[in-house]
Amino acid sequence: MSTVVEVKDLTKRYGNLIAVDGVSFSVEEGEVFGVLGPNGAGKTTTVEIIEGLRKPDSGEVRVCGIDALREPARIKDLIGVQLQATSLYDRIRVKEAVDLFGGYYRKAIPTATLLEEVSLTDKQGSYVDGLSGGQRQRLALALALVNDPGVVFLDEPTTGLDPQARRNVWSIVRSLQERGKTVILTTHYMEEAEQLCGRVAIMDLGKVIALDRPSALVAAAGLQSTIELTAVPETLRSALVEADLPGRISEDGDQMLVYTAKPSHVLKEVTRIAADRDIDLESISVRRATLEDVFLALTGKQLRE
Repeated sequence: MSTVVEVKDLTKRYGNLIAVDGVSFSVEEGEVFGVLGPNGAGKTTTVEIIEGLRKPDSGEVRVCGIDALREPARIKDLIGVQLQATSLYDRIRVKEAVDLFGGYYRKAIPTATLLEEVSLTDKQGSYVDGLSGGQRQRLALALALVNDPGVVFLDEPTTGLDPQARRNVWSIVRSLQERGKTVILTTHYMEEAEQLCGRVAIMDLGKVIALDRPSALVAAAGLQSTIELTAVPETLRSALVEADLPGRISEDGDQMLVYTAKPSHVLKEVTRIAADRDIDLESISVRRATLEDVFLALTGKQLRE
């Protein structure tokens, strides 16, 4: 695969604030690449510099082999951009909006094709101000795709959406990758990054503090799975403590947490010990370590702060 976006030592200051502090990464063709971090981490500023919407104080950006800082106009036909908020006339209809944006480019995907792709065909005659939040986001996606770009930038594409609308957007992102598009998305939803991204760059205070596949980041952090049991009777609690399970046990009243690198083995042992004593487990769950756990381990802060 070839590199389609390359960022080197990118820096952007606003007075005494360093919003982007020496950021470097590359994105490969056909990849869904996530820029993950809390609000104020520098995600949006970084992406807007790549898109040509902001000028950095220093650094280099190349998009499809083009120096994006010196020749921003050349990359406009190659990229599609969905900003955090897309402003349109309230009384413009959905089809009219897509037609309007398509007219800005030498080449544009037919409006009917785009509306079908984002599941808005039945809303093509509706005014924008009558759309739901999820429908507005899907329209914003259509506008970002109108010029059939090879590289698509999505800035917080599902913020404020309900779970179903969020998954509708995820489906569109997956279909873009299936068609060979390169997608760069910013998000502060760790589940979104884990579901969509082949690799993620985790940002905090303007810096990239980790970059790899989500599973590799979890493994590198040495994090474990957690088995949680609630309403544990004393007889079972004592038996589990004596069982020498491969992991660390934490107790809080009648709740037990087992931190382990072998969740399947521990789960089998727990259920066997309970069955041997004819004890019904009221509630048991297994939670694997996540990107949010990685961020917490790296910074001591919750991802959504």
